[in-house]
Amino acid sequence: MKKRWEFYFAFSGAALLLAAVFIAGMASGYISLSPGRLLATLAGRGTDAENLILYEFRLPRMLVAFFAGIGFAVSGAVLQSMTHNPLADPGILGINSGAGLMVAVFISFFTSEPSSFLYILPVFALLGGIAAAVLIYVLSFKKGERIQPERMVLTGAGLSSAFSGAMIALASHFNRDQYDFIARWLAGTIWGDDWAFVLALLPWIAVLVPVVFFRSNTLDVLSLHEHAAVGLGVHIGRENLLLGFTAAALASVSVSVTGGIGFIGLMAPHIAKRLVGPRHRFFLPVATLLGAVLLLGADTIGRVILDPSGIPAGIVVTVIGAPYFLYLMVKN
Repeated sequence: MKKRWEFYFAFSGAALLLAAVFIAGMASGYISLSPGRLLATLAGRGTDAENLILYEFRLPRMLVAFFAGIGFAVSGAVLQSMTHNPLADPGILGINSGAGLMVAVFISFFTSEPSSFLYILPVFALLGGIAAAVLIYVLSFKKGERIQPERMVLTGAGLSSAFSGAMIALASHFNRDQYDFIARWLAGTIWGDDWAFVLALLPWIAVLVPVVFFRSNTLDVLSLHEHAAVGLGVHIGRENLLLGFTAAALASVSVSVTGGIGFIGLMAPHIAKRLVGPRHRFFLPVATLLGAVLLLGADTIGRVILDPSGIPAGIVVTVIGAPYFLYLMVKN
């Protein structure tokens, strides 16, 4: 009963924080909206300029950040449980960079305006993310030994650097528009900022996140020792394949519209576990909200600090996430 009350308090607090960040994001920017004008615009009584600012510029970008934050958080939670690695994160392990490399390949062969092939772009990113995940597993594996978290982190960091280097090498042959796009992607700029990108991202999040939630009990078992999981009747190979694909897919499709953003998948699950404990049925919903809060907050802060161009959300997240990662490295 105590655990349930802790969950209710934590979930309610995260929901209220998310609502506050969302309201601040709608009101803040190069042209701010006062509380009164924001309410009037939401009620359908805004001017043409206010409607344009809110419904065409801010809300689509905020919803992309909202859904991508959820994707990163859930992906990180699954990776940490599957690998028994508290430092696992799709950005740190190189999955994001693998997806980004395929995005760069996509625009080099097609166009520097990905909106022209909007619904194909997440599939390209997914292929890159899955390939990166398989490489990490193969290079971290030693016969007769369990995969060590430290080895996986080092392998992922090396692959991430290699993928980023390949992306930069590929970008050296781009025209100016293509190169500008890759530069913004590497910095973590949320470039998918219209309603088409919301519609492209939403189905992936709506399908894959419930898959993880429905397997909360399985993830609890997978967090135990492998022999205990087998004894409890869990088909480890099948579940790892399904959940690994889901985690890589969530990170990859999120990256395809937000750019190279890391640390969300590291911080959100850790904070949620501190609040409600390690059981997935409790901490996953809280981590989902916190992931959205972190990315939405970072994007809002970046837009407000340096108008009108703003600071990329990826840089804001890194300023917060890198010290947290070092703290976890020292602690673990």
